[in-house]
Amino acid sequence: MAAPDPRTVAVVAAGGVVGSLGRYAAGLALPHAPGTFPWATFLVNVSGSLAMGLLVAWLVTHPGAHRLARPFVGVGVLGGWTTFSTLAVDTVRLGDGHEQLALLYVAATFVVGILAVGLGSLIGRRTWPDISGAQEDP
Repeated sequence: MAAPDPRTVAVVAAGGVVGSLGRYAAGLALPHAPGTFPWATFLVNVSGSLAMGLLVAWLVTHPGAHRLARPFVGVGVLGGWTTFSTLAVDTVRLGDGHEQLALLYVAATFVVGILAVGLGSLIGRRTWPDISGAQEDP
């Protein structure tokens, strides 16, 4: 396996810093008490899903985009912004006496997250013209 390109590693790291700091700020802005719905993590993950849908649509419609756009935004910023590990910890903590809320949290995160990716993709495809020359089915 070839060594990774140092520029790619650098933009992923820089994007990760941006995304992680944003997620940390969201957690500070929307703290939750034990046994309550973890809104910050939910909103971070759903907004990250929406942003990923938008990013993918933009990259598909702009095939000549800078080669570091996806690693910086998709892997770095959105990878640092979204968090499966905090979702898991929040779920375990809620499961200690708040099992129904824990199930609601997990289900809502995945369902709304998937819908958000689809919505982001749809918005992106309608917002940015396909400059690749590919024709979309009607």
